[in-house]
Amino acid sequence: MREHGDGHGHGHGHGHGHGHGHGHGHGHGHGHGHGHGHGHGHGHGHGHGHGHGKPATWRHRVKHLLAPHSHDSADRLDTALETSQRGIRALTWSFAALFGTAVIQLALVVVTGSVALLGDTIHNFADALTALPLGIAFALGRRAATRRYTYGLGRAEDLAGVVVVLIIAGSAALAAYEAIDRLLHPHPVQQLWVLAAAGAVGFAGNELVARYRITVGREIGSAALVADGLHARTDGFTSLAVVLGAAGVALGFPAADPVIGLLITVAILFVLRDAAKEVFRRLMDAVDPATVELAEQTAAAVPGVEGVREVRMRWIGHCLRAELAVQVGNTLTVEQAHELAHNLEHRLITTVPRLTAAAVHVEPAIGAEAAHLG
Repeated sequence: MREHGDGHGHGHGHGHGHGHGHGHGHGHGHGHGHGHGHGHGHGHGHGHGHGHGKPATWRHRVKHLLAPHSHDSADRLDTALETSQRGIRALTWSFAALFGTAVIQLALVVVTGSVALLGDTIHNFADALTALPLGIAFALGRRAATRRYTYGLGRAEDLAGVVVVLIIAGSAALAAYEAIDRLLHPHPVQQLWVLAAAGAVGFAGNELVARYRITVGREIGSAALVADGLHARTDGFTSLAVVLGAAGVALGFPAADPVIGLLITVAILFVLRDAAKEVFRRLMDAVDPATVELAEQTAAAVPGVEGVREVRMRWIGHCLRAELAVQVGNTLTVEQAHELAHNLEHRLITTVPRLTAAAVHVEPAIGAEAAHLG
């Protein structure tokens, strides 16, 4: 953590603080006469300074040391660990459920010779495998930040999303190949009631996994886990398509089985498009505009804030981080500006869902533009 401060003496004793999060802070303190200010940063996501011209009171220092802060670094670390553990647990159980479903379906493929069921089975195996890169990403995200990776490894979740997209694309290609090959080289489908039962098993397994992943993903704020749950739900309906294929064959339409296999491939491609879009947005730091607006409104409602600008937010794994600049009255002391920034960050973290840190830059309402241009 780098800390630095600049002090300037002024006869009128005005002060203002500037804070930058992400491991460093700086402050500008204005004192009386020829006092020099010294700035320092704290791990609250905002920096602040104190000038010698107006030292911090003993009461304020004791309050700062002893007052409980729900958003300090230890609490944030505990929350991150807890959410990652829940994500890993959800992936473990859903992997077991999907893998078991796929194994049962594979055994029934041997009995029925259905290419539609084979396509669904391939997709379920692929779904089970998507849990592996996500699990690795959750585990990496639990590691503490270092001097090299100052934000930690939370964005490994985005890289895992790329792997998930590639796995989905591979399963679509394999299912399409098997369906086209069966159209060119017809093969009778046997044990139609077994085929229908296999489709029902696939639907039940996927729907259970979908509900579990979506629920946990929304609770911990993991878009990747929610997307994977929606993917599993879509797969459940493709399993029902296998039942339709069995019905078509029973009604005297042998080509129904490979045709349903091709329809399953199309369904996989739609899922691939949606998953790729979600992963691309995360890689490009896309955030819901409504969340940004909520942060702006929350900051503007804090007493003492006269203006809010340059609100920026980004996802680090399944946690949000924010940066913003707020304008305050020119008569505030450095100590008062620091406390305002501290309260503002606390308000943001307790109001904006999944926000774990906010870097607050405090500047005077009058004269800040000239300082930036200078």
